Amino acid sequence: MTARPPSENPSEPQPPLPANGVPAPADEAERAAPTASAASAASAASAAKEGKEAKAAKEGKAGKSGKAEKAGKSGKAPKPARSAKSANPANPAEDAGTHPEPAREAGGHVVRPAPPLADSDRHRLLDGSHHDPHAVLGARPGKAGVVVRALRPYARAVTVVAKDLRAQLHDDGDGFFSGVLPWRKVPEYSLLVRYGATADETDEVEVRDPYRFLPTLGDLDLHLIGEGRHEELWRALGAQPMVHEGVTGTRFTVWAPNARGVRISGDFNYWDGTVFPMRSLGSTGVWELFVPGVGEGALYKFDITRPDGSHTLRADPMARRTEVPPSTASIVTEAHHVWHDEEWMAHRGEVPMHEAPFSVYEVHLASWRPGLTYRQLALQLPAYVKDLGFTHVELMPVAEHPFGGSWGYQVTGFYAPTSRMGTPDDFRFLVDALHRAGIGVIVDWVPAHFPKDEWALAQFDGRPLYEHSDPSRAEHPDWGTLEFDFGRTEVRNFLVANAVYWCEEFHIDGLRVDAVASMLYLDYSREAGEWTPNEYGGRENLDAVAFLQEMNATVYRRCPGVVTIAEESTAWDGVTRATHHAGPGGFGGLGFGLKWNMGWMHDSLDYVSKEPVHRKYHHGEMTFSMVYAYSENYVLPISHDEVVHGKRSLVSKMPGDWWQQRANHRAYLGYMWAHPGKQLLFMGQEFAQGAEWSEGHGPDWWLLDPSYTAEADHRGVRDLVRDLNAVYGRTPALWQRDTVPEGFSWVEGDAGEDNVFAFLRFDAEGAPLLAVSNFSPVVRHEYRIGVPEGISGWTEVINTDAGRYGGGDVFNLDALKPEAVPAHGRPASVRLTLPPLATLWLKPV
Repeated sequence: MTARPPSENPSEPQPPLPANGVPAPADEAERAAPTASAASAASAASAAKEGKEAKAAKEGKAGKSGKAEKAGKSGKAPKPARSAKSANPANPAEDAGTHPEPAREAGGHVVRPAPPLADSDRHRLLDGSHHDPHAVLGARPGKAGVVVRALRPYARAVTVVAKDLRAQLHDDGDGFFSGVLPWRKVPEYSLLVRYGATADETDEVEVRDPYRFLPTLGDLDLHLIGEGRHEELWRALGAQPMVHEGVTGTRFTVWAPNARGVRISGDFNYWDGTVFPMRSLGSTGVWELFVPGVGEGALYKFDITRPDGSHTLRADPMARRTEVPPSTASIVTEAHHVWHDEEWMAHRGEVPMHEAPFSVYEVHLASWRPGLTYRQLALQLPAYVKDLGFTHVELMPVAEHPFGGSWGYQVTGFYAPTSRMGTPDDFRFLVDALHRAGIGVIVDWVPAHFPKDEWALAQFDGRPLYEHSDPSRAEHPDWGTLEFDFGRTEVRNFLVANAVYWCEEFHIDGLRVDAVASMLYLDYSREAGEWTPNEYGGRENLDAVAFLQEMNATVYRRCPGVVTIAEESTAWDGVTRATHHAGPGGFGGLGFGLKWNMGWMHDSLDYVSKEPVHRKYHHGEMTFSMVYAYSENYVLPISHDEVVHGKRSLVSKMPGDWWQQRANHRAYLGYMWAHPGKQLLFMGQEFAQGAEWSEGHGPDWWLLDPSYTAEADHRGVRDLVRDLNAVYGRTPALWQRDTVPEGFSWVEGDAGEDNVFAFLRFDAEGAPLLAVSNFSPVVRHEYRIGVPEGISGWTEVINTDAGRYGGGDVFNLDALKPEAVPAHGRPASVRLTLPPLATLWLKPV
């Protein structure tokens, strides 16, 4: 047989290689390695043996001699006791071949003891404060072969398995196992970990070694994270199932710059993170580990060693799925939903939202039909909303939150739809169903603050991280929560990427941003001395301004057709102005598409809550909104906030008996739908629910049960809402020029004694719609209203007093012909019969 050169297959056993790479006999290689003195080695081994046996006796366990006896019974050579520490403490990094313990046999080749692990590395790995576990764990070439070291707490034995080699590593104590294997370079290998006392297969688990892999994040990801410009942050941080270097597993990454160490704890390691310390990826503060064999459905948290050495177990800030509260673990997940909303997505951005019909039904998903899952809601909600003619739904926050009573406004899982109703794919299914029904989806988004739960974001890595380091800036004075540090680039990136995430991953069509005013002002709900002015001496939070501008600019650039909506309750200049257009105060616009008109809401509700006899003294509250109507692009909101906590439902705010309350309710809705601005109505108000909303039981659907005696009263109001939306949708005058003065003209704005309002709306071609509201409880006959010239007649298209809505059926039956009688500054007029507590819409014949 002719001799052959050493195999090029690294998985085949090879003689150890010296520095020059030429194979050498095993004995020569052994002689080339430095050795420790025999006295020192013997002394260390003896001391370690005595210490271990004493400890074992104290704990009532078998010592090394007992282990050797068991090994002998299983057919394996007994393993003599040795020190868990270096044989030569003065030189813990010496190469293989120095350990006094005899070598093992592996496939006919010698398995030598590995260099002793430095005490500092050992202690840092065990207490979770090692920043680079890959430097000491895993496999790496050495002078005498490949050094393999594993940390497997509670294991009885660890065996390295490769193509043609099976080698049991030496037990170094404290869960460490190591050896030097006769390879020239590191092959593909796995670890066979035995936990039982015997070699029974049921006691063994074969795993891939997490510490043999290169980092899963590249330099570009790390650079963008460091710059705070990673617009797809969810693809870089969190738990991502993937195939890495040909192996299936999950990449775990987390931003924790103040941590001394981070470990992964989960149901796949019995919630003991010792086995999975993560490595720090430099100055970015990102920690990373690829764990083979872990996939979808696995529960996990991050075990973080704080700067003071204490530990905290934290949910993943980037988790895409969580356990159902009150459980708090994060869940490994990935998307599998196949979208069927291509047509919707292709056309949703064709018309700017402020020039399009936009009628919104606000929903709290968990209580709309209590107990329904996302998929069950997908069978009912789209059909209901489409039947009523709303163009969009607005969902109160769906991001994960621990306390249901917060309605979702205290978020802990910013990247995870709440698991109360299903999985993230189930939520995608609901959005898809709404889109296929022709309904847009807006979600409430809460970047202003977050709760203090000790397992979530608060002092995440032991120091203020997501919150401001100044307690006076971090504490939200109203809600017992913490405010984000908008000036920190990584925090701003976390939030901007989150906005993009909802739009791109869940096809969301709009973000309604909660509590914007609390972000914009340093003195929000703070007294003098409780806040510090900005660098210019003002009260504006410049960091928050920059964040909102960046968020809006990024969302509009990346997500065509998406609209952002601000809940902003002050007169901040330029909420819906473009970010590059500076206003009188020197600030660029915030860049929102729309803004809730909180002033209109408060003023109009105050007016209609008054007895009609007193309304003349508050007439200006209904007309004042037109003074500033074109300062922003507005939404008129009757939201959840107006029908809870003692504020009463919309119909219950109205004065009078039950008939008058419903009549006022209907007249108000007619006025609202005709007023410049888009409209939003909270669930339950579309059928005049009398009780306040409660997240515990949701709308009172029983009011629409045909067996209920007053069912017709509630059904009539809902029929009106359906008709308002239908006429609104096919009448461009009501939405096409919402944001420009040319779309509106007062006809009668000063009839306080009559409680009457009349105005015209115009579309882009000048076609008008006439809206007249009578907020008095009397019929007004022959009421003259000025109208534009050139129109031969007017006909009612909406009358909120119609009998089918529950009204008195006071109508203008025939088309109204204009007369050449001047009125309200116009050369022509019509004479109307105005029903009591009613709104009329009239269009040209």
